[in-house]
Amino acid sequence: MTLLSATYAAFANELTIDRVPSTVLERARHLILDAVGTGIAAIGAPWANRAFAAAEELGQGTAPVLGHGRALAPRDAAMLNGILMHGLDYDDTHAGGIIHATVSAFPTALVAADRADASGADLLLAYIAAMEVSTRVASVSGGAFHGFGFHPTGLIGAFGSTVAAARLLGLDPSQSAMAQGIVLSMAGGSLEFLEDGAWTKRLHPGWAASSAITAATLARHGYVGPTAAYEGRFGLYALYLRDAAPEHIARATAGLGDVWEIDNVAVKPLPACHMTHAAIDAAIWLRQEHGLRGADIAEVTVLVPEAVIPIVCEPAAPKRTPATGYDAQFSIPYTVATALLTGSFTLDALDPAALRDPAVRDLAGRVAYAIDPDTDYPTHFTGEVIVQTRDGRTLRRREGVNRGAADRPLSNADISRKFVENATRTIDAPRAEAIRAAILAIDQNPARTLADVLAHRP
Repeated sequence: MTLLSATYAAFANELTIDRVPSTVLERARHLILDAVGTGIAAIGAPWANRAFAAAEELGQGTAPVLGHGRALAPRDAAMLNGILMHGLDYDDTHAGGIIHATVSAFPTALVAADRADASGADLLLAYIAAMEVSTRVASVSGGAFHGFGFHPTGLIGAFGSTVAAARLLGLDPSQSAMAQGIVLSMAGGSLEFLEDGAWTKRLHPGWAASSAITAATLARHGYVGPTAAYEGRFGLYALYLRDAAPEHIARATAGLGDVWEIDNVAVKPLPACHMTHAAIDAAIWLRQEHGLRGADIAEVTVLVPEAVIPIVCEPAAPKRTPATGYDAQFSIPYTVATALLTGSFTLDALDPAALRDPAVRDLAGRVAYAIDPDTDYPTHFTGEVIVQTRDGRTLRRREGVNRGAADRPLSNADISRKFVENATRTIDAPRAEAIRAAILAIDQNPARTLADVLAHRP
């Protein structure tokens, strides 16, 4: 049987524009637009500034960094771009693999294409190849990576990104396969950040991108890595899934080149962990439909898939009183309480003042959870909110298909609006429009044209 690394290498190296449906190309451009918008909104955040300062200390260069000019070496630029684009946790998610794939795939492709002086079309194709590989590799686990404490965005993003870097840096298929073996020793991403609100999750896709460029460059120079990166005795699946060996290995190549997983990537309509979205929307609906106010609510129960409990529901005490905006994004009690009290959930809900709001804290303390017996997770991130009112009513709303999912998608026009809303938090409208236009014409210009536009300092 052909090894997966060889299959992916051949797919990426042989991919051409005429093999990709026009609708997939257009969606890919908009997924990039979405990631860039969330990255621009993050410019100036404390964690972003400190990461950039650390990267500058490590070395200088001319690779593009979103909103920071051409100041870093390629690997560090890729890392910073990934940190920025993922840092607000407002980026896309592939439900089958539970992976934020764009925020490693695009930073890798951007820096590698700029370094190689590639065309914008090649940048776009490399990004698409990375997305198709990362989403399939992650989907094999059926969500089990999270159960073992690993974050697929960093762990698996490194593999798809390596395929993209290999293509753009001119590696042949055998070298591309070798690069995937090399990156096996670099890939990682712990979920320990969930315990104390650490910043490390933001690093994961950037580290995946940096590792991908490193692995591809090593392979180009003849460095030898293991051949069975995925299937080996100590390959990806045996190592990171342990006794839960994947029963769905066929997903790793299912429809590759004919079925496009980019069509199954969900774009976030809300700036929080995707696992909270259905509950947030259900809470907003209940408030609007019944005119609920905080004083009306006695207690709230949220039905969630069992697998998401350790991520967005437990440990219970800190979830009810999140200390940081990042904690809040992974909290069912906080997100649902905010939605019930305000009728929305925006980036403003992550500000320190919002976190300290006594009304939100009081209601969050009365939000409990229970296992959803009817969920089809991870196909959808389901959620149901049940409100017991002080006058004895039981009000409930179920969202069986989370908004933004592949079968309830945000339109490309929705994504454009989201981009403008995010980008104009830190740059003016004309600048945002120039970036939007450059991304949507990505394949009509040299890659460096887009890199220059994105790197321009506000």
